[in-house]
Amino acid sequence: MIKRNVALIVLYNKDRKILLQHRAKDAERLPDYWAFFGGGIDGEETPEQTVYRETFEELNYQLKNPRLILTQKFKTTRHEGTKYVFVEEYDALQNLKLQEGQDWGWYQISETDSLKIVDHDRKVLEKIVGKF
Repeated sequence: MIKRNVALIVLYNKDRKILLQHRAKDAERLPDYWAFFGGGIDGEETPEQTVYRETFEELNYQLKNPRLILTQKFKTTRHEGTKYVFVEEYDALQNLKLQEGQDWGWYQISETDSLKIVDHDRKVLEKIVGKF
């Protein structure tokens, strides 16, 4: 089992829709799934440093003040670790640019039921309802 801690951002807009990434079909982890933007914590990085770095790498977006709202232990067939979930309201003055994955979309949490989402991310969706 590989230990892997991750930091994720839940960007939400003025309509309380969240931004999700449709991962590439050839992605190393969770190919063709819908997921949050973010990724693995490298070396001595803090979760906060990771969420800033990953958000910029994947969306060309500068976070202003992400708020940690949830930590979650997770385990898959290959990985286990802790997921740090941050939220921030999207600043519409900044342009987003998809730099990873095949697509993206803004969704009400209730609209995500039909999306292919891994179980531990579904649990995050359940827990963040009403937190922003």
